Amino acid sequence: MKIVPSKKMSLFTPAIFGDLKNFAREQQSKGMTLIDLSLGSPDLPPHAKIREHLSYRAGLAESYGYTLTGTQRFYEAVSRYYKRRSHVDLDPATEIIQTIGSQEGLVHLPMAFCDPGDIVLSTNPAYVAYDAGIHLAGATPYYMPQTADNNYLPDLDAVPEDIAQKAKLLILNLPGNPVPAMPSLAYFEKVIAFAKKYNIIVLHDAAYSEFYFTGDGPISFLATPGAKEVGMEINSLSKSFSLAGTRIAYIAGNAEMISIIKQLKSNLDFGIFEPIQDAAVVALDHAEEITASLRATFSERHQTLMNGLQALGWDAAPSNGGMFVWAKYPYDMDCTELAFKLIEQVGIVTVPGTVFGTAGQGYLRLALVQPAEILQEAVDRLAQVQVLQEN
Repeated sequence: MKIVPSKKMSLFTPAIFGDLKNFAREQQSKGMTLIDLSLGSPDLPPHAKIREHLSYRAGLAESYGYTLTGTQRFYEAVSRYYKRRSHVDLDPATEIIQTIGSQEGLVHLPMAFCDPGDIVLSTNPAYVAYDAGIHLAGATPYYMPQTADNNYLPDLDAVPEDIAQKAKLLILNLPGNPVPAMPSLAYFEKVIAFAKKYNIIVLHDAAYSEFYFTGDGPISFLATPGAKEVGMEINSLSKSFSLAGTRIAYIAGNAEMISIIKQLKSNLDFGIFEPIQDAAVVALDHAEEITASLRATFSERHQTLMNGLQALGWDAAPSNGGMFVWAKYPYDMDCTELAFKLIEQVGIVTVPGTVFGTAGQGYLRLALVQPAEILQEAVDRLAQVQVLQEN
C-alpha cells in the first residue's frame, strides 16, 4: 500500500527539537552533564494549593463526564482575574472561550476568520504555532520586522499599504517567544488605531504576561481603550502557574469574535477534564500570591544569564520580562551548527534562532528554566568554548 500525505503536510516540517534532544542524549551517554535551556517548559511545580485541589477533584466519581465547554466556575475566575490584575471587565458568558492550551487555540483560530489567500500579519522571528495556524487556514503570512531599531516591537509602519489593506488578522506576542520585547500602552494604542484603520482583527498572545520584572502589574492588550472593539487576547496557565501538562487556556475579548470561535470549537472537542478546570480556578484566584514568587525567581535568573552572556560578548536583546533570552552570538557560524556544537563541547542545549524564522540566523534562544546557579554554570561553560572563538 502506498501512503501519500496531503499536499498541506508539506507545510508542516518536522521540528528540530527532537534532533537536538536525541543528540543531547547521545552526549549524555558519553558522560557529558547537560544543562538544558531549550524548551520553555516550567521547571517549578504548581503551587501546593493547586495540586491539592486537583487531587481532591480527581478523586470524585462525578468528575469524569464531558464538560463540552468551559465551566461557569472557570469563566468567572478568568473574569475575576482580569478585573483584579488588569482592571478589565469581561462578561464570563460572552467574552471568554476556553481552549485546550494556547497551542490549540493559536493553531485553530485563523480557521475561524481567514479564507485561503487572506493575509495574516505576524513577525519574523515568531513562535512556530502562528505559522502552523496560518497554513492550516490556507492564509498567507506577511512578516513584520522585529529589530532593535524599534525596541524589538513588531514594526507596523513597515507594513506596505497594499498589504495592510488586504490583511485580515494581526498576531502579536508581547513579551514574546523567542524575542521578549515588552509592550507599552502607547504601542497597544498604535496597534488599535492601525486595526481600526484597516479593519484587521488583533490577537495578542499573552502567555508570558505575568513574567514582568519591573512595574506594578501585567500589561494586557485588553486594558487599552478600544481593544475589545478590534480584538482578543489568548492566555495560558502553562507558564504563569506551571500547569503546562494540564493544557488549559482561554481567549478573551470581542464578544462577536468569541462567538465565532465557540462555533468552531463546538465541532472540534468536548472540553477539558473538570478537575483541571477547577484547579485552574484556584490558580487564577490566587494569582497574586503565586506569580509574585514566580517573578522573583525568574527575575534573578534573567539577570544572571543576561549579565553573563553580555560579559562574554553576546548581544542579548534587552528585556524586562519574558521566559527567554534572545541572544546574538559572537561567532561566524550557522546557528543550527552552533547549537549542536554547544551540546557536544560544553553540554549546553539551546534552540537555533532559525527555528523561529529566517531572521533568527545568528541567534540562539535560551530558556530561563534552570536555577540561577545552574545558569551561572552555563555561562562559565560557554566561556570555555575556545574552539568556536577561532572560527
